[in-house]
Amino acid sequence: MSAIFAWGDDNSGALGLCSSDNRTICSPSQIHSLNGKEIQSISSGTGHTLVCLKDGKVLSCGYNDFRQCGRDIQLNKLGEVGEGLQPHHVIQVAAGASHSVVLTQAHEVLTWGKNTEGQLGRGDVEENFTGTPKLIKSLAVHCVVQISCGNDHTMVLTNEGCIATWGSNSFGQLGIGLDQHLYKYRNQPCFIACLKGLPIAQVAAGGNHCLILSKSGAIFGWGRNSFGQLGLNDTIDFHSPNQCRPLRSQRIKYICCGENHTACLTVDGRVFTFGAGTYGQLGHGSCNNEILPRQVIELSGSEVSQIACGRNHTLALNAKSGRLYAFGLGGVGQLGLSTTDNKNTPVFIPCPFVLKNTQHSLMQEKNQGLNLKVKSIYAGGDHSFVITQDQCQPEDYRKEDPARQILTLTPERIKMLRSLQKNDTLSDDINEIIQIFSSASCLNGSFLLDDDKHYNTTSKKHGVDMIAVRKFFQDLSTISNVEIIHKISTAIAQNLCPSLLKSPPDVEALRIYLILPECHLFDQPQLYSSIICPFAKSLLSLSKVVLDKINSWWVLNQPSFFNRLVVSYKNVIKYVFHLPVTVHEFSTDEYMTIQFGLLISLEMLSMLYMINEAHNQIIPYDKFYLPELKNSVDIINDYTTLVQASVFPNLIKQKAFYFCSYPFLFDAEAKSVLLQTDAALQREMARIRTVQNNLMSFFPLQWFNPNLGCLELKVNRNTLVEDTLRELRKTELTELKSPLKIVFEDEEAVDIGGVRKEFFMLFIRKLLDPEYGMFKLHEDSNFQWFDPSSSKDSSMFHMFGIICGLAIYNFIMINLQFPLALFKKLLKRPVTLDDLTELEPVAGRSLQNLLDYDDDDIEEQFLLDFERRIYRSAC
Repeated sequence: MSAIFAWGDDNSGALGLCSSDNRTICSPSQIHSLNGKEIQSISSGTGHTLVCLKDGKVLSCGYNDFRQCGRDIQLNKLGEVGEGLQPHHVIQVAAGASHSVVLTQAHEVLTWGKNTEGQLGRGDVEENFTGTPKLIKSLAVHCVVQISCGNDHTMVLTNEGCIATWGSNSFGQLGIGLDQHLYKYRNQPCFIACLKGLPIAQVAAGGNHCLILSKSGAIFGWGRNSFGQLGLNDTIDFHSPNQCRPLRSQRIKYICCGENHTACLTVDGRVFTFGAGTYGQLGHGSCNNEILPRQVIELSGSEVSQIACGRNHTLALNAKSGRLYAFGLGGVGQLGLSTTDNKNTPVFIPCPFVLKNTQHSLMQEKNQGLNLKVKSIYAGGDHSFVITQDQCQPEDYRKEDPARQILTLTPERIKMLRSLQKNDTLSDDINEIIQIFSSASCLNGSFLLDDDKHYNTTSKKHGVDMIAVRKFFQDLSTISNVEIIHKISTAIAQNLCPSLLKSPPDVEALRIYLILPECHLFDQPQLYSSIICPFAKSLLSLSKVVLDKINSWWVLNQPSFFNRLVVSYKNVIKYVFHLPVTVHEFSTDEYMTIQFGLLISLEMLSMLYMINEAHNQIIPYDKFYLPELKNSVDIINDYTTLVQASVFPNLIKQKAFYFCSYPFLFDAEAKSVLLQTDAALQREMARIRTVQNNLMSFFPLQWFNPNLGCLELKVNRNTLVEDTLRELRKTELTELKSPLKIVFEDEEAVDIGGVRKEFFMLFIRKLLDPEYGMFKLHEDSNFQWFDPSSSKDSSMFHMFGIICGLAIYNFIMINLQFPLALFKKLLKRPVTLDDLTELEPVAGRSLQNLLDYDDDDIEEQFLLDFERRIYRSAC
């Protein structure tokens, strides 16, 4: 058995109590006309009420000055809205100040009532036709899942995650932007583009403001804010959505709005309110306005599961105890406390349907002691309603109603896809999957971690179950129905990628950059121009701040997810390299497409490489190598052109890109070619400078140097090190780039390569000799390292580095037995225990054993004394 109770202002007949005289109902009164009827939901406006029955019918009562009730007889009693709604099965109702909106089972929206500011969303409607429910035809192509009314505006949510608004825009409540503020109203639905990509869970409209709630607890608001009802720490109106950041960490599950105040319910049952507090409707023990969200402390001991806002009052239900609380304006009995006093803190309503810890009432006696419990609560205008039922489980507004949510990818959907055969016709369920792959909002709301672990999304927490993502797309790749895969591919290429915003509304809108690359279509490089590269272009166009968040997510994931991205874009380059036709045979459009694909792939890989290096190599650096470059690109010509273009930017025609700008793609063999090419260019430039300087010598007071074209070092074999260091100290840095020529004193040999090799061999051998005192040989590993007891000046080590550079520059192979740690330090990368183990295996393994030991007797096992003496060299 169920019963519906109402209280508050019945002067308009909006309570449906069939009273003949205008009166104020200060305590819950049963609506007998609803006995035996199963109620879906109730919505009440300023002076009228709509009731949605589970059989799809709509009842109305109250003021009808703009025919908002949709009927004309016995308006103080609930009656069916027949004309215009008979062929429809209604599942949601929403009442504005003087207009009505319903949502049908076919996800169509019908409106009727006042239309002076476009409230009906049907364009210019003749007054004779405003009182009959009619379809909003412009929304017929969309599948609407939620509706909500303010005083004179309406907001809807589609299953693709789009928000549409229409009606009055006097305070910016349509959210269409400041540049549209001249439009005082819109009589057709307009979509809010800046919220694309956000996975929206709920929409709620207040008197002249709007709020939306994302799946991970982000709240955005816009419209009137003169009382702080948007929670933005301000009192200016906002014409476009702005995030209420103080609530981001509170894990909000449900929101509702009054005329000028807002209430929010958290996952653990706490209540936050903000906005107008003139009548105590915020419940903070005062009548002050609050421009920032503030918790209702009086309810902190209760786990609230339902909240509802009237015009200037608020209701809250504690599901466990069944207690119903009210606070705010009570002038017409809307608090249900048998008085017309205002209350600025939550007060328990001693109503007949609450039995626990309350006195029995006359109503309970009439019901013969039935244990009626509150199932759901509603408020609107100056009215309050509750649906009660015996032995029922109260509804929990914190739990999402699947029928009112945007579409998402689930394991159930992939099971359905896998059950299809090659030639099966596509059903509506398939069309929903195509819609999901067309919408960033739907994808961003998919694969969220269980148990609300996806809340508090930050740069350190993306909230996505990446294992579930990979499993879904692996299963999708096994689908045998080719038509489905083709439609998904088309949806991503034509709808999804072009819709990605350069400035996403929130961090939740970035999840798609983790999810989509796991799709098996990224394994098909032939889709580079339609999916893979457009996706990368959208990613690369994001601001640095936004990119940094995505980068940090990649670091958090397992390396295999990061490696997949690298492989995908390497495969694009390989694919383009192996196209069967040459570049010259392409038309202009084809050539530009290929250039676009190469450039975007290179830039994507460049970004990934920088991330990889910045985080101590998520994957090994050689995973970026593209061996195909050696055979597909003329490295010498590419590098030469790059240098010429940088030196003579006005004379050399610039190319779209140069492969040599991405050296991380080159393997050791390609890098060797690149290094030799650079050295040859440097030598040639040094030769040109020499010619220019010698030409200047023909002028008066200029000296001619016949050896200016090379770097000549005159050394004695007996004092090789000292002579070399002396010669280098007086050599200009630019001269080091000239071809090296070695002259041994008292020897007539001409240096055509062999003398240089001998010089470097003797020099390196001398400096690496432990007796010289610069380096020490570790016999366990056979690696050289700096001698900590060395008395050599730091300039000696600098000169040693110059000698090594000269050897490499002049293509002389030298044997430097240094561990990897030296090269890490040169690149300013951190060294690890593994590096120590490579140099000193015994010491490294011993330290690792110490780290791996988990027992409590670590001192007994490892408390050893040892002594190590270091003697300073006399050299």
